[in-house]
Order: sequence, then C-alpha cells, then structure tokens
Amino acid sequence: MNILFVASEVAGYAKSGGLADVAAALPKALKKRKNNIKVVMPRYYSIDKFKLTSLGSMGVPMGNWGEFWCELFQDKNNKDIDIYFIDYERFFGRNGLYDDENGYAYADNDERFIFLSKASFEVAKKLNFKVDIIHSNDWHTSIMPTILKSKYKYDEHFKNSATVLTIHNMQHQGKFSTKILDSAEVGWEAFMSDNLEEFGGVNLLKSGITQSDAVSTVSPKYSKEITTPEFGWGLEGYLQKRELLFGILNGVDYDEWNPAIDKYIAKNYDIDTIKDKILNKRDLQKIFNLPQKDIPLIGFVGRFATQKGIELIAGAIWDLLQMDIQIVILGSGEKWAEGFFSDVASRYPDKFATFIGYNEALAHKIEAGSDMFLMPSLFEPCGLNQIYSLRYGTIPIVRAVGGLDDTIKNLDGYTQNPNGFKFYEASKYALVNTVKWAVDVYYQKEVFDNLIKNAMQERFSWDKAAWKYEKLYKLAILKRELKNE
Repeated sequence: MNILFVASEVAGYAKSGGLADVAAALPKALKKRKNNIKVVMPRYYSIDKFKLTSLGSMGVPMGNWGEFWCELFQDKNNKDIDIYFIDYERFFGRNGLYDDENGYAYADNDERFIFLSKASFEVAKKLNFKVDIIHSNDWHTSIMPTILKSKYKYDEHFKNSATVLTIHNMQHQGKFSTKILDSAEVGWEAFMSDNLEEFGGVNLLKSGITQSDAVSTVSPKYSKEITTPEFGWGLEGYLQKRELLFGILNGVDYDEWNPAIDKYIAKNYDIDTIKDKILNKRDLQKIFNLPQKDIPLIGFVGRFATQKGIELIAGAIWDLLQMDIQIVILGSGEKWAEGFFSDVASRYPDKFATFIGYNEALAHKIEAGSDMFLMPSLFEPCGLNQIYSLRYGTIPIVRAVGGLDDTIKNLDGYTQNPNGFKFYEASKYALVNTVKWAVDVYYQKEVFDNLIKNAMQERFSWDKAAWKYEKLYKLAILKRELKNE
C-alpha cells in the first residue's frame, strides 16, 4: 500500500511524548512489511537542515492568505523510514513544538498545523505519490480527512485515498476560532454539518473522528474508555457512533530498549544473567548519592502532569518515605511539582532523589537499576515505560487504566503469569497500599523472582502492531469503496 503518514513529531528529530515514538517506529515496521510509506513532519529549529537534502520549493494554498512557499527536505541518511520535512520559518522556525519557553501554547497553532496538513497533500503531489491511505495523528493533522473531501476531492493523487486517524491522547483536541475555515478551504458546510463545529468554534479532533474512514487508539482498553464521559473529554458521543474504532497496542523498539545491548547502562544483562542487574542498581544509587543498600528502589520517569498521576505521588510521598525504600524520579513539567520534589529530595537525601528535566541515558539507567517502576496515571492511552520496565525485569506498579491495564498482569492469585502490581482507585491510599504490597513481595524472593522472569519474557513487537494497522487500512479502503458505489 502507498501510505502518507503525517505527524507533528517523530522520535529522533523532535519529541514531546508518545506520538513521536509511534511516528518513528510504526512506519519503520510498515516499511519492513513491504508497504510504501512516506512520513511528513515540520522542520523545527532543532532539526539541522544542513544534514538534510533539499527537494526544492513548494507552494501551499492557504485560502485568502494566498500561496505560502516552503522548502521540502528529505533525510536520505535514514534507511529505516522515508521521511520528509516541511521547512517554513514563519510557522516552524522556533524552539518549541507547541509551546513557548514559558509553557504557553503558541497563538498561531491553528494555522501552523492547518499548514502542515495541507502541505502534506502537496508533498504527495510533488513526489507523484498516489496515496492509498492518509494516516493522520492527533489533533494536529486530524483535519486532513475533511480537507481531502473538499480541497483535494478530485485530485488524481487522492481519488482512491482512504483515511485513518490515530488518537494518541483525547485530552488535546485542537480547539480554535472559525478563522481557520478560510485557510483550510473546507467551506462553511463542513462547519455547519456537525463536522468541525463545537460551541461556536472549531474542534479539529472532532473533525477527524467524524470524517475519517477509520479511527484507532493506541491500546484496546483506551478505545473503550474514550467512549465514556470519564475519558472521552466531551467527544464520547461521536466515538460511540463510530463503525470502525479499534485499539491497537503500541509496540516497543527492542533495538533501543533491551538490557542485553543497552549502551547506556553500567552492566548488560538478560534473563539468564539477571544477577548482574544489581550492578545497575548500585550504579544508579551512586549517581544519585543514595546509600548502597539492598532495599527496594522504585523509579519514575515521566512528565510532571496531572495525567501521569503526579498529584497522587505528591500526596502519598510522606507515607511512602516512612517505608524502608528508595525513590528516584526523572521528569519535568508543572513548576509546583518541580519545586516540590526538589524540596523532598533535599529533606530526604538518603531515600529520595530527583532529576528535573529529561536525560535519555539516565532514563535507561533508571529502568535498569530500579527494582520497581511507578506509573499511577489518571489515564494512559498506551504507556511505554511499563513495557520498557518489563523488558528490564523492573516490576511495574500501575493504575489499571488504558494500556497499563492491557499490558500488566496483576499478582492477584488468579492471573496467569503475573508481571506486576495494579491498583484501581485514583487515590493516594490505593497507591500507598499497593507500594506496601509490592515491597512485601520484594522480600519473598521466589515470588519476586518469578515476577521478574514473567516480565522479561513479555514481548510487544511493532511487527504485530503493523500487521494490525494493515488490516485496519484494508477495512478503511473497503468502507470508502462501498460508500463510492
């Protein structure tokens, strides 16, 4: 199949979250399965254009604003995926992806990503690429199905194109004023037909949900959760009406996350040499100036955001520190959380340590050196760190939502081959009690070793996910063909 895959971020070039990981790994897996897939993203300042190959200039129609001319680049050194970059300084020549240095969303995010969406159609035309599937991701490119049905409806490059939207996070929907209708060139009928309109403004994610031939999310449970008021963020009614709504669990790049070959950790190990994992624990304790003690060490890597349960950790921290454990946290985000956890680290230097920011090497060291990994998310479309943790024999402690519930098998006496600990209530008491339970099991060597064995045998491959996406693409094409008969 010929697939046009459009995303606002791709790991290895620009990343703020899980979308970037999917946008790098899924196209790679689809290409291995003999699909012709072309990935399109912005050329942000962080991406060195002098390492790219210019394919020349390209005009992008933007309604009454006229035609915006940009430059198209390709990274010909990337043998894993065919990736193209839209270089337009007015929209993408800035340091942040979506927000400025103070954490405020750029005021022109609407026009920036309308431009990306329309430019992607022009990329296909410039490359003479006749598209079978347009795969858009999250709100940034979710207007593409609507643009296809209006601006590019009769273009020969897209006359047989079906559309798939993948929702990586329902919370972010792309809500703007109606001024974008002109630059999008979708017509007021798209607004008035309950496609884009929401409370007098525009909701781009809603447009993708209602107009795509198929919609997917990044885990089976999340695809069910988003049809409920608790997780649907106001769009659950539209998702309930979807004929083709599927949850396809993200895979993991085991070339990058594998303790047997990980270049960042102190000592490589695998299931047969699990005794060497202790050397990574000692390395992690040394890095954070923690006592070299054989007590449970719990890691956390993630954004300091409500979604990630950061308030639950903050509320539970004093109870957690009463236990004979050590906690290491790597992350950044909400300023109160950065200050709070830094203060806790200064008060309890022998038990609690934090690194404010993100450091790739340190993230790997925490996965390898921790005994357990904490993910108390309020919602989690898929989650990747719990899957990394399984591969590293670091036992996850998770709240049973979304992909966390799909991937972690609870040590409850009923589940076969358990690989972690789950709690259900979003409360500090549930979190504390589950950590206490995990700490008790840590000292039951046979039980805990069995958890590690089960965890390290788990595999979540991108090839399996890519196979499922191929099936979804075929369903989307069939739906489009039936509509056109």
